[in-house]
Amino acid sequence: MAPERGSPDDPREWLNRAKSNLVRAKADIRLSGVYLEDLCFDAQQAAEKAIKAVLLHLAIRFPYVHDLTALLALIEQGGTSVPEPVREAGRLTRFAVVTRYPGIAEPVTREEYDRAIAITEVVVHWADSMVGRQS
Repeated sequence: MAPERGSPDDPREWLNRAKSNLVRAKADIRLSGVYLEDLCFDAQQAAEKAIKAVLLHLAIRFPYVHDLTALLALIEQGGTSVPEPVREAGRLTRFAVVTRYPGIAEPVTREEYDRAIAITEVVVHWADSMVGRQS
């Protein structure tokens, strides 16, 4: 029996939420008042939800943590290899907490933001191919 739409057991719903976060992360950075730190947080959240979609698809239980390297390790421990470009997602973990609060870390640079978006796009695309086009 397929999980209900919106169900926390539905990998497609996690992937939909990941894609939503990615859209927000790619917001027009020329808008007044937009912090790159906030956009990078959305990029991290997109990657995290995409990875969790894969974990659900593979029926691997996972903790509700933000450490993307640890989450990817669970996939590999379950017998599925993770491509090297997807492993780069570990670089996004710092955007989950440290950069969200004023004064804790240095401001995010445009180069860091661009790299975060590139990594996140790779992760979301990979997750989409892993989860497939279930309806």
